[in-house]
Amino acid sequence: MPDTSPTSPDPAPAAASAPLARRAPRARSHHGDTVDDPYEWLRDKDDPEVIAHLKAENAYTEAQTAHLAPLRERIFEEIRTRTQETDLSVPVREGGWWYYSRSFEGRQYGVQCRAPIASDDDWNPPVVAQVEAGTPALAGEQVLFDSNAESAGHDFFRLGTFDVSADGTTLLYAVDTAGDERYTLRVRDLESGTDLADLVPDTSAGAVLSPDGRYAFYATVDDAWRPDTVWRHELGTDASADVAVHHEDDERYWVGVGLTRSRGFIEIGIGSSITSESRLIPASDPTAEPTVVWPRREGVEYEVEHAIVAGRDRLLIVHNDGAEDFELVDVAASDPQGAREVVLPHRRGVRLESVDAFASRLVVKYRRDALTRVAVLPLTDAGYGEPRELAFDEPLYTVGAVGNPEWTQPTVRLGYGSLLTPSTVYDWVPGESASTDALRLLKRQPILGGYDPQHYEQRREWATADDGTRVPVSLVYRRDLVTPGEPAPLELYGYGSYEHSVDPAVSIARLSLLDRGVVFAIAHVRGGGELGRHWYEQGKLTAKKNSFTDFVACARHLIEAGWTSPDRLVAEGGSAGGLLMGAVANLAPELFAGILADVPFVDALTSILDPELPLTVIEWDEWGDPLHDPAVYAYMKSYTPYENVPDDASGYPRILAVTSLNDTRVLYVEPAKWTARLRASGAPVLLKIEMSAGHGGVSGRYNAWRERAFELAWLLDVLGRAE
Repeated sequence: MPDTSPTSPDPAPAAASAPLARRAPRARSHHGDTVDDPYEWLRDKDDPEVIAHLKAENAYTEAQTAHLAPLRERIFEEIRTRTQETDLSVPVREGGWWYYSRSFEGRQYGVQCRAPIASDDDWNPPVVAQVEAGTPALAGEQVLFDSNAESAGHDFFRLGTFDVSADGTTLLYAVDTAGDERYTLRVRDLESGTDLADLVPDTSAGAVLSPDGRYAFYATVDDAWRPDTVWRHELGTDASADVAVHHEDDERYWVGVGLTRSRGFIEIGIGSSITSESRLIPASDPTAEPTVVWPRREGVEYEVEHAIVAGRDRLLIVHNDGAEDFELVDVAASDPQGAREVVLPHRRGVRLESVDAFASRLVVKYRRDALTRVAVLPLTDAGYGEPRELAFDEPLYTVGAVGNPEWTQPTVRLGYGSLLTPSTVYDWVPGESASTDALRLLKRQPILGGYDPQHYEQRREWATADDGTRVPVSLVYRRDLVTPGEPAPLELYGYGSYEHSVDPAVSIARLSLLDRGVVFAIAHVRGGGELGRHWYEQGKLTAKKNSFTDFVACARHLIEAGWTSPDRLVAEGGSAGGLLMGAVANLAPELFAGILADVPFVDALTSILDPELPLTVIEWDEWGDPLHDPAVYAYMKSYTPYENVPDDASGYPRILAVTSLNDTRVLYVEPAKWTARLRASGAPVLLKIEMSAGHGGVSGRYNAWRERAFELAWLLDVLGRAE
């Protein structure tokens, strides 16, 4: 293991922990088990001593990493100089306009713009040469929203809603200036550029306008930060007159609202982690009562898309009712609970994820063999044509339909990338058959400074878990700096919850590791969705420990296969992946030189026991209900990181925990308590806390780059590559 002793002056660790000695433990009792928690007092962020403690932690971390300041600056400059700072997205047609975003050198945030189409049959996005700040990208450019100007006076700024009316005259937008994911909703007249009197505070993200532009539909959250009510707001009226379209009493469910691509329906989505319900409002009558598509049934999940098939008004439903990996059916829009016609039957091992309906085709996304796939189904006079899967020539890649708002568009916009290929935008152009279909390259994310994918290698390996399960591992490295079989410094990333898959993608910041000879690997552990629904089911509830042991198995495989060694291996994960980090630190500290935990969910048992905390009841479907079930309580207590820090953790790897004061998903108190207990047990641990940010970290790209540069400098220091 590398030397973990401080290499910079120590301001006295007691500066970070002194307040702890003045507080008595807080006791909690469940199922006959009483726990004295010595650090629970850190939960009260209105307590000046708590804030003083957090600031002391920051000061301690800054002092302990001061020697890395030059490296942090170099990495920041590497990220900046590799990035095309003045750039623009590929324009997307919606209605009579091309919509796109622009970025400018020196500005933290993007600028939302549009330009008029040339004619009704203008479907080919304009090819735009690189332009300078202050120069229109397209003829007739209009700036709709400049987040740089709108964020003035705020330490944090995030845009959570951006929706333009069908006639192009009105903008519905919402911003968060604290990081707590409570957005203020406003309406802007795009002809005059002025905001109307409409103002709705404390909404969640994702509001939409009705197609006639007369109403806005939005959601609000309850005290537990659960989106629980969808509202209808008539533009030009006071928010006090808004109508609650649906209120969800069941605390396991959250709500959201959207608009079908056909603009035929406003959809209210209601869901828990395991059950769905959809309610539709005809867009032609926005004040009508919502109609239930399928009544909720425990364990049945489904998503709805509106389509016109062979002249029939249909609803396409992707569901798991008797189909573990989901199937696609259609039903009559007028009778959604009536007869089902199977469009794509269930195939075990092929996880059907979504369907996008257009006037002349369907686009289906699914997973097979731990990779995303896309297929196109033509719509014919008789119904559905044969699916045509799109082929790509890399062994690892990510693909999906993106930016396709228009019902009648003749092409399909795709996003593509891999661990070697930067983010790429294609238009799929249909031919007479699959052999004549074409992919038209529209843009590939530029990486400046001479990036050449031929200098790097990506590959897939398989580790064997304790129970014999084969776990995929994706790797990328620079060919001239890494020789397979000769141990190299390696970062192993993992997540493993909520059926979220970690798909291959290029990271500009990651190049600062690869170009220093570091291998980057992803452990696709159970609890994610890479290998289908069963992969997720085997890593949740009382099978959660599989996520942790899978990650350890991946680490052991990489060591035994000669990719790395324990003194050159760092693990990273965030949020629920931070729980993974805390668990593997307890399970196998000897395998790692360092662990980086971003907004880590490390005090999971305390949080999931308290239904008054944000999102707790919703989470019971993912983790179990330890409040009412003693078996779940005992199981969670056996793995949650905070509960299982040993009395002597002096042999632990170096740990860096990063969090935010205003995070509403994983409260700052979790990593604060965890690091306090680790330090008291002798572990070499640092805590960095953003005092004006939320779950996604700081806002603004330069701030985000500096934050990542801090983490990567620490990581390289642990790996012995801080030169």
